[in-house]
Amino acid sequence: MDTPWEAGRLDTPNGQQRLLFGQMHEDVEIERAAFQGKHRVFCIASAGNTALELAEQYEVVACDINPVQLAYAQRRAIGGAAMIGDAERAMNLARRFMPLIGWRQETVQAFLTFSDIGEQMIFWREHLDTLRLRASLDVLLSRTLLRTLYASQFLSFLPPQFGTIIRKRLERGFRTHANATNPYARALLLGDSGEDRPPVARKLQFVLGDAATFLESCPASSFDGFALSNILDGTRLSYRSRLARAVRRAATEDAVLVLRSFAEPSPELSSNHAERDRAMLWGVVDVRAAHSF
Repeated sequence: MDTPWEAGRLDTPNGQQRLLFGQMHEDVEIERAAFQGKHRVFCIASAGNTALELAEQYEVVACDINPVQLAYAQRRAIGGAAMIGDAERAMNLARRFMPLIGWRQETVQAFLTFSDIGEQMIFWREHLDTLRLRASLDVLLSRTLLRTLYASQFLSFLPPQFGTIIRKRLERGFRTHANATNPYARALLLGDSGEDRPPVARKLQFVLGDAATFLESCPASSFDGFALSNILDGTRLSYRSRLARAVRRAATEDAVLVLRSFAEPSPELSSNHAERDRAMLWGVVDVRAAHSF
């Protein structure tokens, strides 16, 4: 299996396919800025957030290899309610430990009201960035515990001391983006997506299948934008090469690509915009010309 996403599960390659993601922790404003002046976008469907937002401006083809995930995104496109996927269940489990490390509900709610970055960082350091937080993240995000929830392919690319890395990414986000205007901070800390909007008529097509296979079947120069989420996390090198060839073939001359990863960026990656992503979790948010992929 070149891509672990084919299994439709996070825990094992065997068994019935499941809903993995009920919402996406990906800041769609990255894609909006990257795709300015573009017209037709290929998008990984996932929970549907990015596809639905982009389809208000662009013609979007949303593709997913997991039929359960794709059906969920389709329901959301016609006004279906948000649901909890396996990823949210794992995050909800982690949130249950918040009171034990001093993160009381009222403390977190107060933190989310800050519009001044300086005051926000003072509050973070005095009330939230505690020794108990650091110890808890080290345990919750240790390979020993993650192995009980995720298949080995989804852990292979994670950096050592992932708990420390995530804490630093959170601090980077809180140092850059005011919580009061950051819906992704609320979604992350409280699990509140804040969604309450009616369905909108959109230029949106859903496709069931593997992204590389679908792009290989498209006419050349079909898309001028590619929103690939973190599709390459956990995949084999052979699949990465195949997807890159398929993207370059399906891309117009000036097409742009956005690709995320939980991995740490390589030092030579000059196109990384992870600091701009208000969801704060990503090590890599690669925004580049599609033909350089």
